[in-house]
Amino acid sequence: MTTESLAPTVLDMTGMFVHAGHVMNTRMAAALAAIDVTPRSYCVLAHAVDQDLTQAQVAELADLDKTTMVVTMDELEQAGLAERRPAPTDRRARIIVVTDAGRDLIRAGRGIVDGVHREVLEALPEDERTVFMSALTRLVGGVLAKPVESEVTVRRARTPKR
Repeated sequence: MTTESLAPTVLDMTGMFVHAGHVMNTRMAAALAAIDVTPRSYCVLAHAVDQDLTQAQVAELADLDKTTMVVTMDELEQAGLAERRPAPTDRRARIIVVTDAGRDLIRAGRGIVDGVHREVLEALPEDERTVFMSALTRLVGGVLAKPVESEVTVRRARTPKR
């Protein structure tokens, strides 16, 4: 009797992306804790600075759902890092304005974020870094740009609160 092998025939790319994303998020959270900001809050500030974008537009750029964006903006406003102002063309929409304190935080965070990215890329041989980033950029801008429709709800991993 021959037994059929059910072992994977290709690497588990999904598992590797999920694991890598989680590890990148934990590295970034630990690094940004030095300036008392979460990666999510920093991301919102960085996307909103120097632009007249609505809260919904920033949420899309930051890949956040509506509820998470509202909570994040509540936190940023309470900390004095950003403000919501009425949009001039739609009184229901709110433009996100980064305050001077938020700008200072972005300046402080830029080096931290770049350092985390540099540290990870430096784990690769120099000649592979550009190839890796080019391939990753092509994937997330192409076939992995948007989630596909599915009858099965796929939830993102929860990040524990500190």
